[in-house]
Amino acid sequence: MGDGIDGMNRQLDSTLQETTTALPPDEVLRAAKRFFTRHNSIYAAFPEREGPTFVAMRGQGGEEVIIGVAPADGATRVTGSTYLFDQQVARFFATLPMVETPPPHAAAAPAGPPPAGPAPSSGASTVAPAAGAQAASSGGGA
Repeated sequence: MGDGIDGMNRQLDSTLQETTTALPPDEVLRAAKRFFTRHNSIYAAFPEREGPTFVAMRGQGGEEVIIGVAPADGATRVTGSTYLFDQQVARFFATLPMVETPPPHAAAAPAGPPPAGPAPSSGASTVAPAAGAQAASSGGGA
């Protein structure tokens, strides 16, 4: 019987989806209207209500698809909510350009000039001697 609540949570995960894109909010909403109205199938949905941060569309059988947008750290957070069109919302999200993030090592690079001190010479080696050289110096040679 424990599957009832877990089953509801799985449904909630598929009815509310979120992504982040490089597009500005108004372009995301225009793209959503184009994406959902261009389908000549049972998955088409047409704008019913809209505002500066959302578009609510109605599809086959009265199914509602809502796309909401909000600025987020120089990008746009996009939320999609629907009961039956979850696969189409995921496909729409896949058409949005990703936000480019810097590689992890770029963020850890120190700011400012390099530390003062002598630069390592190209002739000096800091590599440990080879295993054969260590064995010969310890008297373990053949």
